[in-house]
Amino acid sequence: MANQKQKHTQNKQKEPRFQNQSQSNQRNDQRSDKTSQLQVGQEFPLTIKRLGINGEGVGFFKKQTVFVQGALPGEIVVAEATKVQKNFAEAKVKKIRQKSQYRVQPLCPIYEECGGCQLQHLDYKQQLKEKRDIVIQALERHTNLNIEQLDIRETIGMENPWGYRNKSQLQVGRDEQKVLAGLYGLNSHKLIDISDCMVQHPSTNKVTQIVKQILEDLNIPIYNEKKRKGFVRTIVTRVGFASGQIQLVLVTTKREFPEVDNFIAEVNKRLPEVNSVLQNVNGDKTSIIFGDETIHLQGEEFIQETLGDLSFELSARAFFQLNPVQTVKLYNEVKKAAQLTGKEKLVDAYCGVGTIGLWLAKGASEIRGMDTIEDSIVDARENAAKHDLENTYYAVGKAEYWLPKWEKEGWHPDIIVVDPPRVGCDQKFLETVFKIKPKRMVYVSCNPSTLAKDIQFLSKAYKVEYIQPVDMFP
Repeated sequence: MANQKQKHTQNKQKEPRFQNQSQSNQRNDQRSDKTSQLQVGQEFPLTIKRLGINGEGVGFFKKQTVFVQGALPGEIVVAEATKVQKNFAEAKVKKIRQKSQYRVQPLCPIYEECGGCQLQHLDYKQQLKEKRDIVIQALERHTNLNIEQLDIRETIGMENPWGYRNKSQLQVGRDEQKVLAGLYGLNSHKLIDISDCMVQHPSTNKVTQIVKQILEDLNIPIYNEKKRKGFVRTIVTRVGFASGQIQLVLVTTKREFPEVDNFIAEVNKRLPEVNSVLQNVNGDKTSIIFGDETIHLQGEEFIQETLGDLSFELSARAFFQLNPVQTVKLYNEVKKAAQLTGKEKLVDAYCGVGTIGLWLAKGASEIRGMDTIEDSIVDARENAAKHDLENTYYAVGKAEYWLPKWEKEGWHPDIIVVDPPRVGCDQKFLETVFKIKPKRMVYVSCNPSTLAKDIQFLSKAYKVEYIQPVDMFP
């Protein structure tokens, strides 16, 4: 959250600590005076200093950054180099000489094999502290701000950090014995069968397991990625936490569905709790899950989900936050930061289907949102109408177009709320903010690195009041 300030004083740049950004950028930005003497296969002692953006331990060997999967801050390990570049190296743990006091036994039996989670071996309370530190790393790397003077609050976590994901997308394959559904193992192309994922809602686990058995019993062809033959590619399940409704989507390589009537009959028989059955067609050679065509097979086309007093219809491809419990906490923090009195004009930039703006609408005099995706704006308008929110207006297009246009028409926002994609805010949007000069800006970010870069730019005209991390993915 930032308030406009009258003067800006440039803080002296601090010595940067390890950075929070994508691994490739992290590594490419590291500059070493000497070429590393490390060789692939070499074993060496390493003290782990920090946690990286992907949950790996970070240490330094002869001034070279080394990323070690599974190592924790404070540990002394014997590492084996698995990849060596000029400016960084990757390694695996051969032996832990000194364990972290926060190292715990992972609850998941296939945790290390699967790679879908990164921090189950770290005590949850310490996870929250390390995630706050990742935010600090990003600010140190990308801003000139005095970090010690910033109000960076403790990470808001979960009372129960398990079973929180409302959506499961598992790739389908088969071995000699059975149909598999899971994730590809870490740094491999081996499909790891997942029978009971501990971060997924139990209903999504149950549905996936029974659907695997139905596919097996009906001998429905399973897609083979190497041969590019077969039919079923992905099992997608989603549950409404509040409604209890369940949606099943089979992603297939073509439209013609063998045994479709028998498949629907078996789903009705074995999974009567499933409210919506859909087929999505994606025959492309791609890692993207969904194709453009979705076919309604059985039940409802949508399932319902509720956040606070707002309800939403979720179609097969509709974006929705994966952790409803933490989403309510996140949106309440946005409301707190906005400091609404009922008189403010508010812009919801990058609004999507309008979720954040709708959350704030009752506290503002007017909400205006924009997004470049027309379908999202259609959904935002429908969501506003469904909740009888007449103080909302949604437009297709970019904020840098609409904000100056509205300004010329005499409409000036008091607050801008922004929740951009991982790449951060568009530069033209930030420049437009400078021209419009709202009193306050609330920035919701899923990427601390791009947040920090945008903060540095915005600090020419705004000051940071506080930063509140929220743990969306324990």
